[in-house]
Amino acid sequence: MDVELLAENAHWVWLSLGGLLLAAEMLGASGYLLWSGVSAVIIGLLTWVLPLPWAWQGTLFAVLTIIIALLWWYWLRSRSRRITDATLLNQRSRQLIGVRVTVTEAVEDGIGRARIGDSTWRIKADEALPVVTTIEVIAVNGITLHVRALKS
Repeated sequence: MDVELLAENAHWVWLSLGGLLLAAEMLGASGYLLWSGVSAVIIGLLTWVLPLPWAWQGTLFAVLTIIIALLWWYWLRSRSRRITDATLLNQRSRQLIGVRVTVTEAVEDGIGRARIGDSTWRIKADEALPVVTTIEVIAVNGITLHVRALKS
């Protein structure tokens, strides 16, 4: 292959490389090739408009790949902090923290029962609580709900 031909058509080299990397990403690279492919396409478009020497093209490709990957990482990190309800999707017991219900079986020796929805739960409290006391779930340990009495 002629070196001058490659130098004259550097944009096609970068656009082809970007296309190949993006196609390889679709085969299951788990995101590793996505940002390199996007960077190669951007460099291809940039060299199409503004001819640059190969050294600058390679340097810009490396820097752009790192910048885009870091920006993606920061976006994912901030997005994962916002997702709170979805993390409790299959953890029904953890979803019960903060729920207020009434005692259905008196708490004696620290153990009693309360009805939440269509089931009853074992509850544990620091004090004896009579039936119909309004309580709040403050923690969950296995199948036992730790509760505290609400002052009425």
